Amino acid sequence: MSLDARPTDDTLQWARRLVQFSTISHQSNLPLIECIADHLRALHIPLRLTWDDERRKANLYATIGAGKGGGVILSGHTDTVPWDGQAWTLDPLAAEVKDGRLYGRGSADMKGYIACCVAKARALQEANLPHEVHFAFSYDEEVGGFGVRAMVADLKEAGLAPVMCLVGEPTGMVPALAHKGVYRWRCCVKGKPAHSSLTPMAVNAIEAASRVIVKLTDMADRWRTEGPYHEGFDVPYTTAAVGVINGGIADNVVPEDCRFHYEFRNLPGADAAAMQAELAGHARRLEPPMHAVHAATGIRFEPIGDMPAFLSRPDEPAAKLAAKLAGRTDTTLVAFGTEAGVFQGAGISTVICGPGHIAQAHQPDEYVSLEQLALAERYVGRLIARDD
Repeated sequence: MSLDARPTDDTLQWARRLVQFSTISHQSNLPLIECIADHLRALHIPLRLTWDDERRKANLYATIGAGKGGGVILSGHTDTVPWDGQAWTLDPLAAEVKDGRLYGRGSADMKGYIACCVAKARALQEANLPHEVHFAFSYDEEVGGFGVRAMVADLKEAGLAPVMCLVGEPTGMVPALAHKGVYRWRCCVKGKPAHSSLTPMAVNAIEAASRVIVKLTDMADRWRTEGPYHEGFDVPYTTAAVGVINGGIADNVVPEDCRFHYEFRNLPGADAAAMQAELAGHARRLEPPMHAVHAATGIRFEPIGDMPAFLSRPDEPAAKLAAKLAGRTDTTLVAFGTEAGVFQGAGISTVICGPGHIAQAHQPDEYVSLEQLALAERYVGRLIARDD
């Protein structure tokens, strides 16, 4: 496809419309969901909504060709990361088109793909496909995949059993067959405060937390030097990292509290639960000297969120379909987490393939090229011509 290729006006207008909705994960996505739902209702396409506990956010699951069974899910998340503090030169919500690119937060990750799906809804419906096509648009992917879990549970409860899922995260339209898992935790350390001149009478929460962090670093060093390894990833081994730490109130007060956030990014097949158990076991061994000073001290862990690892094969049904739709013979792996592992865990053959590149996602002046949108539009449209 030529570098000046463009999607149809309908697809581009849908992409611009979706980018113009602010759907940062801590905000509601309902205006965007209702915009899509109104369009699908006008086409008499049945849909299901599942909400979060506060009913501020919703997943949308729509079925074209309902009653034909099985079918293919086209999956995308509607939430985005924020842009506070980033050096944008354009309005993140203006959805400006220039120099062969659509700019705006979520343009690459992943409203461009959702737009390609919604713009093809009428054509898919009029094609009278011999199988169902499902749109699955979720909330809260960026903060732990909470929406997609509610959606998958709802499908199971309703007895719906799609056969395949095509997750449209940005892969440059190359089918991706694997990614690492992401497991995030919060460690909370309770110490005993005192004046800093009386440290033996206190339990320093920051110092205890640092001993847990050192253990986490040692674990990460072990995985780097000893493996296991999975070639093809940018970083071919499991990693761990601390992202946020807070503690202490003054230089001359032994800190009573310290909290830090950390994550494991585990290879497919690596046991993240065992990793957390190893770290928690180390923390338990730190507690007896703390309790000797004060019984109320201690270390506890709180899960923040997780996205399971994903691993498929080129001969899986979804991978074969994505290769055919994209016109590709090559595959790739991706470093970032997606909802693919959740769908796969529900017994649905899954692959990741979508427009744009992760290097542009979450960045100032995020963009997706019009050429990539055109490729994705063609990819979705080829579902109409399926002969398998």
